[in-house]
Amino acid sequence: MKKRIIIEEENNPKESTFQRIVHHPFFEWLLYMVGYTIVLITVSVLFQNHFYINPKHFGVYAFLASVIIYVLNQTIKPILVYVTLPITAITMGLFYPIINVLILYLASFLLGSNFQIHGIILPFLIAILISILNMFMEGMIIKPIIYKRRVKDE
Repeated sequence: MKKRIIIEEENNPKESTFQRIVHHPFFEWLLYMVGYTIVLITVSVLFQNHFYINPKHFGVYAFLASVIIYVLNQTIKPILVYVTLPITAITMGLFYPIINVLILYLASFLLGSNFQIHGIILPFLIAILISILNMFMEGMIIKPIIYKRRVKDE
């Protein structure tokens, strides 16, 4: 019975092109990237002297930085966390934001003069602020949109 319902829903001619696009997993990823772009722009405005995104194409470079940080978080960050696990355990988790700073510096290196981080101590605070704002963005905005979309589907 459930298989028949799923097949009927997949072949539903009433479903519009827009609804098919919204139900695609790429939409969820894009929603996360736009949210993280907004977070990076916010932090860039707050810390203009220490966290710089090229204002000429402000949103484009912020979006590219979001994608690069996402890729680095999915590939390099788990390796860094595994390698630095003893230091993180000894410092009771205080070393973990330093890994986030390293990811930001790698993104800065990849984007060159369009995305820059200056200083030593302030990037540590910026990384913590980015993490807090990302948690807020995900919990208060992104997940309710995705959950609302999934509830409507069922």
